[in-house]
Amino acid sequence: MLSAEEILCSTQQVIAGLEALRGENRSLLGNLQEAMESRPASESGGLEQEKSSIIQKSLEKIELGLSEAQVMMALSAHLGSLEAEKQKLRAQVRRLVQENQWLRDELASAQQRLQDKEQEVVTLEEQNKHLQFMSSIRKYDQDEPPLDEKETSSNKESLDDLFPAEDEEQSQMSQPHHSSAAAAAQQGGYEIPARLRTLHNLVIQYASQGRYEVAVPLCKQALEDLEKSSGHTHPDVATMLNILALVYRDQNKYKEAANLLNDALEIREKTLGMDHPAVAATLNNLAVLYGKRGKYKEAEPLCKRALEIREKVLGTDHPDVAKQLNNLALLCQNQGKYQEVEQYYERALHIYQSKLGPDDANVAKTKNNLASCYLKQGKYRQAEALYKEILTRAHEKEFGSVE
Repeated sequence: MLSAEEILCSTQQVIAGLEALRGENRSLLGNLQEAMESRPASESGGLEQEKSSIIQKSLEKIELGLSEAQVMMALSAHLGSLEAEKQKLRAQVRRLVQENQWLRDELASAQQRLQDKEQEVVTLEEQNKHLQFMSSIRKYDQDEPPLDEKETSSNKESLDDLFPAEDEEQSQMSQPHHSSAAAAAQQGGYEIPARLRTLHNLVIQYASQGRYEVAVPLCKQALEDLEKSSGHTHPDVATMLNILALVYRDQNKYKEAANLLNDALEIREKTLGMDHPAVAATLNNLAVLYGKRGKYKEAEPLCKRALEIREKVLGTDHPDVAKQLNNLALLCQNQGKYQEVEQYYERALHIYQSKLGPDDANVAKTKNNLASCYLKQGKYRQAEALYKEILTRAHEKEFGSVE
């Protein structure tokens, strides 16, 4: 049997021969017609007419043969392109199978490590609570260093306690022991789409282990696939941009992270609306990023706008609003706006106490932040009263009433 290349070569030779034969027949037909036209009308031209008819039929068959040969050439080209596409798809399938197997192995390993760590966490949590309480007691009993010495050692508040970034917020909400108030916050806030949740958790796990060489390509590949299937302006693309930006932030690549967050903000504003919870989450992430870089003036209006959206969507007394107020207070405190700081902390404290109860950890945390603000202004009595409230409440919760 002939191969495909041999059939194609033979077909091309046949086409060349038929075209040459067609040219000869057309030349003969033209000569006969000229001879017939040059004869007088009285003379009979029966033989020339018969020859002309035969040549005409031969030309028709040649044309038919050429048409069939051209169809065969077109079919050959089409089959070749189909074969190339099939090979390409097979290569993609092999790559996806390998990647899927790799992800399964990584997941099994992560699940095993998680089970091992859960056993340790149960024991360490109780020990940690007790040690924190004892440490706070020792700090209270010790002589307080001069104020100027404290300010020289740390003249700016840490921004690690800012309102959680979108990845941290979602990972907290996925925990089974999360409080009912946090469950309500999940219903009122922004939730990562289901089709991205597994990938999101995997990326966060790699980033927490410092395996950025795996987390970043995984994000970029998912982002490329989403843009091809859904377009650059799809909300899911904005979610992937947020996740990749947070990975970059953890690597201290603040410029790249800021560009991605601004792009995600523009997409969400256009597709979801200016007052969507996802827009507030992106604004908050951008404010956290600017705050970590010391750009408090740029971060403050972003934080205020996120606060306005959360108040509009969740209500003015929602715990997420209190978290955003804590953010805004910390940014203002780093700018020396202590009057605004007090207002934000006091309002956040009122929300936490009314919605989550006096024993919630956020209540003590906000009281501590407010006391720190009082200290920076020299309001020692107010700071002392708050610190006593925190310590008394902690002692009562841990050991019973104070005699």
